[in-house]
Amino acid sequence: MTADDSFGRLDDDDYPAYTMGRAAEMLGTTQGFLRAIGEARLIAPLRSEGGHRRYSRYQLRIAARARELVDQGTPIEAACRIIILEDQLEEAQRINAEHRRSAESAKPTTAA
Repeated sequence: MTADDSFGRLDDDDYPAYTMGRAAEMLGTTQGFLRAIGEARLIAPLRSEGGHRRYSRYQLRIAARARELVDQGTPIEAACRIIILEDQLEEAQRINAEHRRSAESAKPTTAA
């Protein structure tokens, strides 16, 4: 990978650019918290060639939402489940909207 390739990925939300230490620092949490949400399968960080966890901006947004819920008193396992269910609901709503648009465009128009 060249330097130009690396710079192009800076805008990629899914590029695993952040080490565990940096991610924890950015979120104001501990590395243990990041490990715990990984174990709960909320996020699955990629691994560097040396085996170190690497996080994307998208994953950091999810982790920040989990931290917000935990800070409000929600147990970590419940917070992870809530976020997963929120994501599934959002996806189902998106699919339903697509089906509605498709059904609307397939309706024959009637002449008045």
